[in-house]
Amino acid sequence: MAEIKRIQVQIPEDLEPRYVNLAYISHTAPEFIMDFVTMLPGIANPKVNTRLILSPLAMKLFQRALNENIKRYEDSFGEIHIPHGASLADELFRGSNPGEPEGDK
Repeated sequence: MAEIKRIQVQIPEDLEPRYVNLAYISHTAPEFIMDFVTMLPGIANPKVNTRLILSPLAMKLFQRALNENIKRYEDSFGEIHIPHGASLADELFRGSNPGEPEGDK
């Protein structure tokens, strides 16, 4: 079996982290395209701020890495519960004023 070599990756000091809470994923035969958006209250037309393009193999490996990391996270901190509602955005942004009727938003 081939030896696995660790790649030393450098993170630039001026790298700007991005918070994303919305993703669009599409694909063609040769690639997967993931567009990431930061959606905040009061922003009517949020823009894609990051786009990743991966080969099908890279996407499958990325999925495996995500699954492994989610399992490790849940083993340490407990299950991640997915909200149930009209949409994830409704669930995330509703509740800032708990007593406010839904029709007034």
